[in-house]
Amino acid sequence: MATEPRDPAPLPLGRFEGPRAFQQVVREALAGAVQQGWREIVVCDASFEDWPLHEREVTDLLQQWSRTGRRFTMVAAGYDSVVRRHPRFVTWRQRWDHIIECRVCRHRDPQDFPSILWSPAWAMRRLDLVRSTGLCSSSADRRLQMREELDALLAVSGPGFPSTTLGL
Repeated sequence: MATEPRDPAPLPLGRFEGPRAFQQVVREALAGAVQQGWREIVVCDASFEDWPLHEREVTDLLQQWSRTGRRFTMVAAGYDSVVRRHPRFVTWRQRWDHIIECRVCRHRDPQDFPSILWSPAWAMRRLDLVRSTGLCSSSADRRLQMREELDALLAVSGPGFPSTTLGL
């Protein structure tokens, strides 16, 4: 008997609370990006320290998502903790440099830096970084508001987190 294709798992909507819930939202969002074929993902956080970028599952999902015509943008206050805590992600970033743009914004206090995962179809924002509480939404108004905030940060940012470091 042939199996019918399953409908994609629904993306989380509404509030989430706690570090584990936040990390699960990131995983589910990336799984949704693969299933729904998102062409663009923008992630923003002061340091990405507590994002699950070190996990094999996350880098496997990013690998599945990476195809021609895709774009991944990161904006942060700094990337030191990404290099230190997320070696699998760093390796993925090096391999897929041609679709990834990493920006650094030193003009904004890291305490006031937004923590967002944005796509044209769905978005997540952490409202309280200490408690890892936030909101997931597919609302066009919320996505537009987050995209405008991201665009403002990107406008005052510069290149950061190079895929390779050249030395003498």
